[in-house]
Amino acid sequence: MSTTTLMINDGSAAPDAPVTRIGGLPLAPPGTKWPTCTTCSGPLQFIAQIVLDDERGVLAVFMCANSPGMCEEWSPTAGGNRAYLFPSAGLVPVPLPALPAAEEPDDDEDDDDEDEDEEQDDVRQLGAVRVVERVTVAGAEYRPACEAWSARSGRPRGEVLGQLGGTPDWLQYDQTPDCPDCGGPMGFVAQLGEGPDHLTAPNFGSGRAYAHACEPCGRAAFLWQC
Repeated sequence: MSTTTLMINDGSAAPDAPVTRIGGLPLAPPGTKWPTCTTCSGPLQFIAQIVLDDERGVLAVFMCANSPGMCEEWSPTAGGNRAYLFPSAGLVPVPLPALPAAEEPDDDEDDDDEDEDEEQDDVRQLGAVRVVERVTVAGAEYRPACEAWSARSGRPRGEVLGQLGGTPDWLQYDQTPDCPDCGGPMGFVAQLGEGPDHLTAPNFGSGRAYAHACEPCGRAAFLWQC
């Protein structure tokens, strides 16, 4: 029988926990630099890390949040996001880069507005760390699997953070990326939703993101659709 492996919100954890999670700090080989956007040159926002089974590696994904919609952050090739497939061993937290310089506020803005802006201006990290519980549901289709899990658990569908493996549930059309090294189609690793809280969600335009990897070449790619 076909099954779907769902990624279920399982609470918070340390920002550098060596587990599959949404948010926090990326783990990478020592000396890895925080990636920047090709278009705006600002630091990318760390979205998630996915620990592959059998010590096959750790996939880390980043996306530009500096000027949403201006840097083609949905594209797997335009440079508005990055995906990396790191080896499993010897990973350390990547140091946070400096925040981009903020624009001067208008004179008529009050202190409360300034404080709120400061809290929301960290474009490097999401506002929460969400650990993933893997739950297997009968059936090969993502959306029916989400409905079945929600009915069985009594929890809202928003607690489903995505899917691991299987077949991607494309919102538009099949955009499986090709490996830039070998030219072959990359393998599907995971798809991500925006999660249960829009205040701490990655911005996929109310859509869904897709992570792929070519394990023999050690390459990865990331894109989203809405």
